[in-house]
Amino acid sequence: MAVLKFRVYLEEDDSVYRDVATRHTQSFLDLNNIILKAYEFDNKHQSTFYRSNDQWQRGREITKEKYDKAYKVEPLLMAPTMIGSEIKDPNQKFIFVYDFAKNWTFLVELINVAREEDVKKNYPALIKSEGIGPSQYGTKGMVGDKLAEVEEKYDLKSNAEGFGEEGEADEKDEMEEKDEDRADGSEF
Repeated sequence: MAVLKFRVYLEEDDSVYRDVATRHTQSFLDLNNIILKAYEFDNKHQSTFYRSNDQWQRGREITKEKYDKAYKVEPLLMAPTMIGSEIKDPNQKFIFVYDFAKNWTFLVELINVAREEDVKKNYPALIKSEGIGPSQYGTKGMVGDKLAEVEEKYDLKSNAEGFGEEGEADEKDEMEEKDEDRADGSEF
């Protein structure tokens, strides 16, 4: 059974990508789900694929469901459409759009076709992850959830040592230095 390997780029930044693999008999709904999982997005919004060419022009649409909009050509539906049936070129490209309000756009490119599948993998599968993906609903720190843990562990309160109002620490330091000088018997 043929395995199709796709590279899924974030449209705005081609240094951020995910490589995913599917069987040629799996549906576009399976491809939709593995892309969202690879980028850590939920599956709550509308999405669609467009068959594309080398210039990334949008062609035939493959939608999750038929949406309330005008279509030039009746779209294919993701669930019954097998990925292999839409591969017309050895470097086939698709454009994947998720969450029409936010308009997340991913460029999907076929990069490899293998005759044999890896029996250790459950397809569809995430093969490689490169770069820090965007946060679906807001800002994401460089280390994701770990940044939040660091902030909580070192939660700085207003009365924490070394953290006070501007100028307050300087006066306190000067007073402590004067007290130490008096204890040494030196004058200031």
